[in-house]
Amino acid sequence: MMRLILNVLWFIFGSGFLLAIGYGLAALICFALVVTIPFGVAALRLARYSLWPFGRTIVSRPEAGLPSGVANILWVVLAGWWLALAHILAGIAQCVTIIGIPFGVANFKLVPAAFWPLGREIVEL
Repeated sequence: MMRLILNVLWFIFGSGFLLAIGYGLAALICFALVVTIPFGVAALRLARYSLWPFGRTIVSRPEAGLPSGVANILWVVLAGWWLALAHILAGIAQCVTIIGIPFGVANFKLVPAAFWPLGREIVEL
């Protein structure tokens, strides 16, 4: 029950909707540029996770292999570092108030996925 309440509050007040729209637009751009379709899939995964982060976690997929590692390096150079930095800054800002601490923690949970999204999987707790 607490996860549902936190997810609804995150969606409304914690920027979950705005994050999902941003990641969704990035996915559309990646799908339009056919070569970047794997990045689009990762952006859609991040959009889903940013909509409803409580009760989920990110785990590494060891079978992902070398291609996802190389693609992640490209992702970090083009988008990952500033997305991760934005989540860190938003998390710090939300942790200033006691009520915002769960939302700040959710933003900190999004940092590894935003920085290095390929070769990871989002699973239910």
